[in-house]
Amino acid sequence: MADPTILGGLAGGLIATIVMTVFMLALGDDSPPPTAALWSKYVGDGPPAEYMPQGMALHMLYGIGAGAAFAVAFPFLGVSLTLATGVGLGFVYGIVLTVVGMVLWMRIVLAMEPEPKTMGLFFFFHLVYGGVLGAWLSLGLV
Repeated sequence: MADPTILGGLAGGLIATIVMTVFMLALGDDSPPPTAALWSKYVGDGPPAEYMPQGMALHMLYGIGAGAAFAVAFPFLGVSLTLATGVGLGFVYGIVLTVVGMVLWMRIVLAMEPEPKTMGLFFFFHLVYGGVLGAWLSLGLV
C-alpha cells in the first residue's frame, strides 16, 4: 500500500477530531476544553467558558494539522502501512499527543493542574483520535 498523503492526513485529522469530539461531548464533564482556556488566556478577556466556539475551532485546527504531521512522518518510520500498523502507530501517536498536551499545553502554557479523571479522559480521547487517524490513513480513504 502507498504511503499516506498530506491530503489524506488532513482529511484523517478532520475525521479523527470529529470522532474524538463526539466522545468528548458524550463522556466529558461539559467543562471548556484546554483550547478554550488557551484562547481565554492569550486572546480573550473572559473566562474559558465564554470561548467554547473558538476553543473547539482551535482544537479542530490542531487535529487537522496533527493528522497531516502524522501522514508526513509515517514514511520515515520504515514500516509497511497495514490496518494493524496504522492503528497501532496511531495509538502511539495518541499517547504522544496526550503527553505533549498534558505537560506542555496544560501544565506549562496554561498553568493548569488537571484532575486525575480529566487526565484519564484526555488520554482516552487522544487514543480514539490516534486510532481513527491510523485506520483512516491505512485504508487510503483520500
